[in-house]
Amino acid sequence: SQSEQQIVSSQLECVQSIRDGVLEEATCTESDRVMLFPQQGSRAETQTRSVLRLTHVETETLYSKGDSEDLYVTDILYEREVTKREVTGAEVTELVWKLCLAHSASYETADLFMTLVFVLRHLSLEALRALWQRSSFKCRDNWQPLIDALPSCATEACVVLMKDLIASGEVEEDKVEHFFWSFAFIPNPTSGMIDSLAPLLKSPRASQSCFLGVTALVHRFCSAHSSCGVVPAVQSVMRTLGKFLGGNCTVQDPEHLSKMQLVLKAIGNAGLAAAALAPALSSCAALRSHPMEIRLAAVQAFRRIPCSLRVSDLLPHIWD
Repeated sequence: SQSEQQIVSSQLECVQSIRDGVLEEATCTESDRVMLFPQQGSRAETQTRSVLRLTHVETETLYSKGDSEDLYVTDILYEREVTKREVTGAEVTELVWKLCLAHSASYETADLFMTLVFVLRHLSLEALRALWQRSSFKCRDNWQPLIDALPSCATEACVVLMKDLIASGEVEEDKVEHFFWSFAFIPNPTSGMIDSLAPLLKSPRASQSCFLGVTALVHRFCSAHSSCGVVPAVQSVMRTLGKFLGGNCTVQDPEHLSKMQLVLKAIGNAGLAAAALAPALSSCAALRSHPMEIRLAAVQAFRRIPCSLRVSDLLPHIWD
């Protein structure tokens, strides 16, 4: 039948010539045949022949010792050259203005934004605060380049400035949430960062992202500092969370129940630092009068506390 006939057929044949492990020549012939009117046997055929030849081989370039002095081994993470001189506040302000004027979907905008992020990492807290006073304006479409660049800065000065902006209510709510979630991705957190953020947990308006973002920062800090439990900033965070527990996680109403679940999740998020609250967590899980959600959340809060601290001895047989 006509449906069984092959309308298009192609063939590719290549011959390679290799000498001493090096490809010297490759010749390829491609034939394509198309049946225009199968019943009449009419067809069209093309043939293409391509040849690739090795013409010459360059000798290995010899480098002098002086040529390799500036070479070093690094990972594949993107990095910028260290600024050779101190950047002035006026230059950074001008950079923000250039971002405002650049087209939002251009390579120029991406390069300017990355430059802004790297420049911010070299500014002190005082310089950042002064920059905010000069560059807190909005561009078209209500874009604030400085607000978007701060979470990628990841220095202690940038974190403190973000905390100041959150506390003063100078940024919109969605940007505040973005600030908090960015804390979990800071590669090298400091005790100064934690110390500046700890008071935010005491605010009645503290959101879920605030509790989880700050405790994620504590967890990353403790992952790099085994004795983080004696750091005053970490102790301040854990004391605040411990006060929310009230000793045994007693709740009075559904709203309080939801807040208690969030606090327990934040404690579990903190990791090694939560070891000091292990007895309170054990009491929360043991009381049969507590809602099952609270008891389960208290057990899950142990998830990052190392077994070496004999946490298992503190957990009673709550399911007997």
